Amino acid sequence: MSDGLTSILVEVLTGALIDARHNARLAGRSLGLVDEDRVVRDAARMFFDDPKYAADTALELDLTKRAIDVVLGCGPLQVLLDDPDITDIHARGSRPVWVKHRDGRREQRAPLVDSDEELIELVRTLATRSRHGERRFDASSAECNLCLPDGSRLFAVMDVSVEPSLVVRKHQFQLATVEQLVSGGLMSMDVARFLRAAVLARRNIVVVGGTGSGKTTLLRALINEIPKHERIITIEDAYELGIDRFVDLHPDQEALQTRGANVEGRGAIDLASLTRMALRMDPDRVIVGEVRGAEAFPMVLAMSQGNNGSMCTLHADSTRSAFSKLAAYVSMADTGLPIDIVNVLIANAVHVVVHVEICDGVRRVSSVREVVDADGPRVVSNELFARVEETALEGDDRTEARAQFPMTTQLAHMLARHGYERALVWS
Repeated sequence: MSDGLTSILVEVLTGALIDARHNARLAGRSLGLVDEDRVVRDAARMFFDDPKYAADTALELDLTKRAIDVVLGCGPLQVLLDDPDITDIHARGSRPVWVKHRDGRREQRAPLVDSDEELIELVRTLATRSRHGERRFDASSAECNLCLPDGSRLFAVMDVSVEPSLVVRKHQFQLATVEQLVSGGLMSMDVARFLRAAVLARRNIVVVGGTGSGKTTLLRALINEIPKHERIITIEDAYELGIDRFVDLHPDQEALQTRGANVEGRGAIDLASLTRMALRMDPDRVIVGEVRGAEAFPMVLAMSQGNNGSMCTLHADSTRSAFSKLAAYVSMADTGLPIDIVNVLIANAVHVVVHVEICDGVRRVSSVREVVDADGPRVVSNELFARVEETALEGDDRTEARAQFPMTTQLAHMLARHGYERALVWS
């Protein structure tokens, strides 16, 4: 009964919204999100004023929310998106949905849809509503990567998997400063002061870690330490950094996003192309949301040719392994450069590498490494901060300085000019 009533209400609200948009266009204006919400809520009230559809208050509110989620929101996904405790959503066909909570717990919820076809249709509907241009999702475009209205990232696949599936990563835009990350236990105040000084000293920073470890959250906080007079260009597959949400901090910024090919297979713009575009847009800093391919080469060149203070994230399991991973990505650009030259480029481009990992359900900075030089097939570096384990008190696994690995005099002097000082003597 309620499902049938919801379907009728969805049709009524959709019709009211279409009429309102049409009338607005005739009047030479457009409806904002607040206007559209008011239109559908007014239409819902009128619907339930009809004795034929009268319902008790609780049912009316429930049906109204479900219908508005379909018309203006993300349909059956919306109730999960509205839950502030949920960070990740995994749906496969009509099977029960798995959700991940902030404390690391995993829980099964009711299926989003009743069939594979419904899940595909849900993704297509969300793709058509994307504010950054419609994304295709069909047999010829078997993957779909887009941002939802709340800033969450949705990735979906079909045809190449047994069943269509989608994954939603919700972003914590409220965690926007290093102080908030310190309060949340991601890092110590000493590490925070070091990273803030490194940003102000225009050191090139690479944030590494596994999936869901907090790389983007940390990168966003570091970006928000950049002085507001500097021009920032961000490059992403799907808008995740949300730099436009901090206009007061970054009045001069541009956010670039990749684009898939059209029906004829033309018009695709990848991260490597966007990186080259960004260098022509007079940036003070170039930020690459996630490096995972040939875009590493123009990014490394940009970092080593005057765009100091640039940043990116990278999938790697430690600060040390970040160098071989970055070298592998540079080689994907088919430069023909020998590994020792690639390592020289990396050593000249990258100044600081930060590793983030999940420890017992808590995201923490576990290592900070300074790049010193290149020596043939390897990049020479110092680990300045490391997670204390063997010498830590019980229950205390802070990330703090390892005195036996002091930073170079050059870096120390740069950071001192921006408020961070540390002894250079060996312990």
